[in-house]
Amino acid sequence: MGKKEIDEYLQEGIYGAKEINPDEKRKYLGTFRERVLLALSKSQVRGEKGLAEMEEMIHQFSNTTILMNGNMSLRFFKSYRELANKHDVSYTYVSNREVESDYGLILAAKTAVDMEDILLANEEQKEQSSEKKSWWKRLLGL
Repeated sequence: MGKKEIDEYLQEGIYGAKEINPDEKRKYLGTFRERVLLALSKSQVRGEKGLAEMEEMIHQFSNTTILMNGNMSLRFFKSYRELANKHDVSYTYVSNREVESDYGLILAAKTAVDMEDILLANEEQKEQSSEKKSWWKRLLGL
């Protein structure tokens, strides 16, 4: 063994195997961004938002899994677990006490799908966009 191989072997033994995009995987509860179909924030999970969108994505993409933030209370995931059981989708609780993710739940595909818009739009954002449109309509007299 050469010196470089020994150093790499020792580093892997001390720190673990090298990972590709470890920050991205921590952010998206252990999966890559390119596999994410739908990402729900913690507050959206607490309010049971996104169930209809999630069910639609499960119908559209057959080979999916649900990743749930293990740092949250399990009672918030009841309706999501029921949906997963109904459609025979696997789900996993991901707990990493060292890193805090902004997301409460991730619906991920087994392979890369590279969806552009993965976030569930808040009702506040929808209302603001409709207010902007109505403002323009009033301005133009429509």
